[in-house]
Amino acid sequence: MPAPDRALFRAIYQELVEINTTDSVGDNTEAARAMAARLKAGGFSESELQLLVPADGPKKGNLVVRLKGTELRKPMLLIAHLDVVEAKRSDWERDPFKLVEEGGYFYARGSIDDKAMAAIFVANLIRYKQAGYKPERDIILALTSDEELGAGSKWNGANWLVTNHRALIDAEFALNEGGGGELKDGKPLLNRVQAAEKVSVSFRLEAKNPGGHSSVPRADNAIYELAEALVKFWKFQFPVRLSEITHGYFTRSAELQSGQVAADMRALAQATPDPQAAARLSASSALHNSLMRTTCVATRLEGGHALNALSQSATAMVNCRMLSGSSPDEVQQSIVNALGNPAITVTRLRQPIASPPSPLRADVFGPIEKLTAEFWPGVPVVPAMSTGATDSLFLRNAGIPCYGVSGLFIDPADYRAHGLNERIPVKSLYDGQEFLYRLVREMAGGG
Repeated sequence: MPAPDRALFRAIYQELVEINTTDSVGDNTEAARAMAARLKAGGFSESELQLLVPADGPKKGNLVVRLKGTELRKPMLLIAHLDVVEAKRSDWERDPFKLVEEGGYFYARGSIDDKAMAAIFVANLIRYKQAGYKPERDIILALTSDEELGAGSKWNGANWLVTNHRALIDAEFALNEGGGGELKDGKPLLNRVQAAEKVSVSFRLEAKNPGGHSSVPRADNAIYELAEALVKFWKFQFPVRLSEITHGYFTRSAELQSGQVAADMRALAQATPDPQAAARLSASSALHNSLMRTTCVATRLEGGHALNALSQSATAMVNCRMLSGSSPDEVQQSIVNALGNPAITVTRLRQPIASPPSPLRADVFGPIEKLTAEFWPGVPVVPAMSTGATDSLFLRNAGIPCYGVSGLFIDPADYRAHGLNERIPVKSLYDGQEFLYRLVREMAGGG
């Protein structure tokens, strides 16, 4: 990469991560305006930039940019979110909203999630523009708000744009976060492409009791009954079910493993998954367990109203991550059955939003595999399902297939997004920028 292009990218990246975009005190609109100014300085006209701010959310702005092509093919969409999760200065070793380069890493809140890709897309669009690049399809960039709050936010930028400004972002397919490279012992191991994600749905479990004075305990007790049922639920597992994507993940991942793990991955990927192999993989890796089945876990507990009173109610909140195609009604009934106590009510908090998987298209995976082989010889491209959620949910529901791919390689044991002292290897960031620069050109065609 030419030195001036690298310097510009670093400046854009630093400016973006140093704008606080947390939900509590941050301002996504400020970040969107800053990136619009960068793009204008890079040659984009006013007509190519759309700053879109909800009337009732002045700090929840979004930016949509279009690099016009020859329209021989339908547009492609690049999407990245501007908001970040909270970060307290007192908890961090460094100021989370100051970019620090130290020991081969960039430190800052959002240094990975998701301002790395946002800054990369902005810098790369400027490079395309200044090079006079004319793609065969329009390249659209959407920088959005409130991804971290998901479907629970009425200002979620991806959902808001799909609902209110669909024409501005309509595309044949989209590239988003959710994928990425994996390092092992400092070396690239695999390049993961997210083509599906699990669906979040939460339930409230409640046990009730007449209560009374704590000096005269009853034989029945809401807290104990709920606790006993939760222990039963803790030991329950949903059945194994692989999709085309997770089947591909385990099949290709087996080639990178050895011994029992490799054998178990191959046995799991058979037409009829081997239950003993599934049990061993589940026990050895929480991620493998989550990839092969729907999961539910208790995340909050509450009970009682006074120290000297018997609890009149005890509640637990359970968050489930369903495999695509699963029925929330069936998941709810499975919870009821696992609790083994009909007196405990199970209430769904809200209707989940389904997330259909994206097809494993050759015109998407082909360029990714080609460039992965050039950048990191011998590293396989692995289709993947995210156990968490991204804004791809809203795009897929709108009929826009979405693929999580970044070329940003990180050691899973050092993945600090949402955590303390978030960081990314400097080399990974710059390699990811060049990978995405080449990938988007490959997918957009032209010259």
